[in-house]
Amino acid sequence: MLTAYLIFAATYLVLAIGRLPGFRVDRTGAAIIGASLMLAANILTVEEAYAAINYDTIMLLFGMMIVVANLRLSGFFTLASAWVVEHARRPLVLLCGIVVVSGVFSAFFVNDTMCLVLTPLVVEITGRLRRNPVPYLLAVAMSSNIGSVATITGNPQNMMIGSFSHIPYRAFAGALAPVAAVGLLLTVAVIALVYRAEFRLENELRVAHHAVRVHRALMVKSLAVAAAMIVFFFAGWPVAKVAVVAGALLLLTRRVKPERVYREIDWSLLVLFIGLFIVVAGVEKTDLPARLFAAASRYHLDRTGPLSIFAALLSNLVSNVPAVLVFKGFIARLPDATHAWLALAMSSTLAGNLTVLGSVANLIVVERARREVKITFWEYAKAGVPLTVATMAAGVWLLG
Repeated sequence: MLTAYLIFAATYLVLAIGRLPGFRVDRTGAAIIGASLMLAANILTVEEAYAAINYDTIMLLFGMMIVVANLRLSGFFTLASAWVVEHARRPLVLLCGIVVVSGVFSAFFVNDTMCLVLTPLVVEITGRLRRNPVPYLLAVAMSSNIGSVATITGNPQNMMIGSFSHIPYRAFAGALAPVAAVGLLLTVAVIALVYRAEFRLENELRVAHHAVRVHRALMVKSLAVAAAMIVFFFAGWPVAKVAVVAGALLLLTRRVKPERVYREIDWSLLVLFIGLFIVVAGVEKTDLPARLFAAASRYHLDRTGPLSIFAALLSNLVSNVPAVLVFKGFIARLPDATHAWLALAMSSTLAGNLTVLGSVANLIVVERARREVKITFWEYAKAGVPLTVATMAAGVWLLG
């Protein structure tokens, strides 16, 4: 039991820090080492380690990565984003357009993708217009996080929760889409308030048309498959099965080399998930789940408010995916497990806006824009902290 605790604690410590001090070990490496130590210490057998992996989550994430890769390679995301930006005539309208595009697309096609696509576009447009790029870049990161709350396919932690809870796609979206919608409205309000000088003078913006290279045949095929995939999601088909079949159909092509698609897949994230499944399975053989359930009863974690606050704090400490796995062992024991899973999905995702380190989406925006603009920890926190508090309060109120 002590060995399992030590392995678990050491793994999550590296997840919280980001790297193992003195070594070239990142979060994925920590998960691999932690899982291997669980086997080496005979806490888990090889068969138990295999059984611990949630293959539905891996299949769903893998299939979605292939679909998103094809949409991105076709130029669809860039084309749609550029059209919205070019038709915004006022700074506030431009902000609203960025929030809507980033938030809506993130709900269905994973938030990190929208940050990769939108960040260079926003930097280029704000540079040409001589506007302050910071509020618009913050809008990309924050709205991508909030928009991804809406569905199971919005972000990796929601995919995991969908697999654990077996909540239907339509029911999940019905409960959390209103939270995402209110959150996007709050994003515009908070950023416009924090950066009032940028939006006080409503000068007309003149954005010249910028040609976007697209692969029309691939775009048509990718959009058709993606639309069918979403229809099947809402129809109640198993999301992992639908996603992996959709991905397989898009690999049947004579135009795009498969290597280009494979380069778009985040293999390290898939391995991270596998390692964490095994690490958590090892610690579940101890009395930690019982202790967590006792703590849940003591601090009323069966209620939306306390559960959301605790999940938000833990998500900012060790990141949201590992935080969700910590809750896996005892949420099933709660009186209303479905409601608790939804509250966890909401809070672990919205918590990503608290600081620049809160989510991978934030880091993508900051790193991709670093050559042109520097977004510091405190610069981000000026809008991130009030927005997180406001959206969390709205989410708790809407979920009840």
